[in-house]
Amino acid sequence: MLVEICANSYESARNARLAGADRIELCTELGVGGITPSHGLVKKVTEELDIPVYVLIRPRSGSFCYDEAELDIMKRDIEFCGEAGCAGIVSGVLTPGNVLDEDKTGKLVEISGTMPFTFHRAFDWVSDPFETTRRLAALGVKRILTSGQKSNAAEGLETLKALHEHGKGDPIIMPGGGINPDNISDFAKHGFTEVHFSATTFLQVLGKTPRISMNSLKFQDETMVAYADKAKIEAIIKKIR
Repeated sequence: MLVEICANSYESARNARLAGADRIELCTELGVGGITPSHGLVKKVTEELDIPVYVLIRPRSGSFCYDEAELDIMKRDIEFCGEAGCAGIVSGVLTPGNVLDEDKTGKLVEISGTMPFTFHRAFDWVSDPFETTRRLAALGVKRILTSGQKSNAAEGLETLKALHEHGKGDPIIMPGGGINPDNISDFAKHGFTEVHFSATTFLQVLGKTPRISMNSLKFQDETMVAYADKAKIEAIIKKIR
């Protein structure tokens, strides 16, 4: 069974390599489901670590519905990944109704070229996973990262098994979400060929909690997209000019 590690930093990627993982998905900000890593992080990992690197292409947190400007950013990031020697791309686009956006996803698959394309856990939001699997196969998607439309892969195991049988490896169904030493054997015995997990642990680096928090729960609402408001900017600037 191939082991892919969700690596959110250079240290995570290095530890995955040292521990014997087969591949990494490189991203940042796991607390919001992951976003695209910086070009500097991508280059450091690809240049210094001998392990296949798949890069998450997700320009922001929140929904998986992207406008044309965001799609252009995603295309540029994919082009950079190709130039940096990355082994694969992890991405995908949904409509506002959480249906596969075949046109935009297809464009991302096309620009990925020879880099295999993984459709990420946006898949867990779609209402018809079996039809979506068929459509992703037609687009040339090589694998789907999914928890079986549950909060973790152990809870979604029955759906994962059904998807695995339904697709027959085209695309590959790669369970991910909450996989650990206590449950990974369940996925191996049911014939899954790849699994995805982060094996996250937390290191205390500050002696005390900062007086002012830089976190904001307002940015955690996945039904919303935060942006700088033109009218607000103009109103504030007007006070000083």
